[in-house]
Amino acid sequence: MQRNILWTGREYHSLENCLVNSTHNGFEINSTIIGKYEGKIYKVEYHIQTNRHWETVFLELKSQHSNQRERLTLKGDAKGNWTSTGRRADQFKGCIDVDIPLTPFTNTLPINRLRLSPNEERQISVIYLDLLEQQVKPVYQKYTRLSELEFQYENVPNDFEAKIEVDELGLVVNYPALFVRTAILKTDYR
Repeated sequence: MQRNILWTGREYHSLENCLVNSTHNGFEINSTIIGKYEGKIYKVEYHIQTNRHWETVFLELKSQHSNQRERLTLKGDAKGNWTSTGRRADQFKGCIDVDIPLTPFTNTLPINRLRLSPNEERQISVIYLDLLEQQVKPVYQKYTRLSELEFQYENVPNDFEAKIEVDELGLVVNYPALFVRTAILKTDYR
């Protein structure tokens, strides 16, 4: 299975081309985002690998904005243990997912990993990578499944929340005020 997705960022004035491939071990995601936010023109490239349960095991992130270039690599064991550039990153202990606010894709990770039943909710710890503010930190988030294709997302403490619409694969279709999917190309391998 391969999905080639185009998202338009409403608040972040961005365009993202995201390629999601299923592999024998899980999923590989490669994406490029370009945009302008608060006077900053930015470009972000990310590569994420998950296992078959959508648990993140690798993240490589390259970003450029305000004449600054950054690169970050995180490796996880799918049990909440991480290394960054070969060193233990104990500040992220217990985090399974990553969240890059410039993309709706990272919502797919907990949505697919948690496999919530309707009206079920779960609070999780994630690695939050706010590239424009140059912050990488653990945060709490809560997901509630409202229906087959709709989820309530909340920052904890609750300073932001949104109802996110996804497709049958957990990929965001509409994230009100932030992102909308403008195109998708599906290829199924045999």
